[in-house]
Amino acid sequence: MGQPLVFPNVERVIVAFLDARPELDGVAVGIDLPPGFDGTQRAVRVSRVGGVFIEDDLRDNALTRIDAYGPDKTAAHSVASLVRGVLPLVVQQRLADGAVISDVTETEGPYWFPDSRNANASRYYMRHRFAVAVRAT
Repeated sequence: MGQPLVFPNVERVIVAFLDARPELDGVAVGIDLPPGFDGTQRAVRVSRVGGVFIEDDLRDNALTRIDAYGPDKTAAHSVASLVRGVLPLVVQQRLADGAVISDVTETEGPYWFPDSRNANASRYYMRHRFAVAVRAT
């Protein structure tokens, strides 16, 4: 019997990466919207929505959903464009939890997707696949 595998928390890794980017200063980044969110803030929410483990390569191909919010459609689009512009820079960096991402692929580019739970919020939605190294303990 081999060693158990350690799968990095992709949501946490991507949130930490985006939160540290100067391009996103003033944007709340998290796995949840910030407390008291009323739709007027600029925010990014990262959620893992699936993926598949490739055993031969010891890679977790994590599919994520990234929601970019702003007080109006133009501001939300700007936030989405900033996120989209910095995500390729995540490749081959040592990140939170010691994670290394070997590839990022946009599977769905930003599209307008109003948030019915936050009537004052404007939102663009994107999906990305992150290939993350998995290691044995």
